[in-house]
Amino acid sequence: MLTIHACEASPEAAVLVDGAHIAAVGPYEELAAGHPRARVRRWPGILTPGLLNPYGPELLEQAYHPDPREADRLGTEPVFGERGRALLDSGPSARGASARRGVQRMLAHGTVAVAGELRSRAALDAVRGAGLALAGRPAGLPGPASFSPVPLVLLPGLAPGSPARFAVFDVPDRAALVRDGASTCVATVVAGRLVHRRR
Repeated sequence: MLTIHACEASPEAAVLVDGAHIAAVGPYEELAAGHPRARVRRWPGILTPGLLNPYGPELLEQAYHPDPREADRLGTEPVFGERGRALLDSGPSARGASARRGVQRMLAHGTVAVAGELRSRAALDAVRGAGLALAGRPAGLPGPASFSPVPLVLLPGLAPGSPARFAVFDVPDRAALVRDGASTCVATVVAGRLVHRRR
């Protein structure tokens, strides 16, 4: 099924998705006129190629992501350091479950690609299962590890034939995205699937 994704602040950069790939990029009016039977998803803000998070190992292998049922005891933010390592080692499924929750938080921040050498099967399975791309790590990371790293690393522009992998942020322009960060993400698409939608 064909789907058009269009954003209020960037109607000139709508995307037509056919399965797992981008079929066309252009003004919403042109795509809608050329494909009148396509499903239309309208979003606030701007459509971008999505973000590369350079902190894959730090966020997915060295931090513990609490289950919502643990929030009263551990909070909702990743747990690093000695306590995080102890939680990751607390049971046979702890690493996998934590990595999957970490990937979900990445998707909620518009991440469509992860960098850094992932060594654990749990992290690799979580990344591959979500369809995130693996990429080379940029030189000179400013740190600290974050779901909204500074500076934000946007992937190259969208083009027909490329994987349907992008994110939508509820901001008026890219300058506002840089200023307000990745927590403004309202939707993330990976392999043509809507994998995150802010409620």
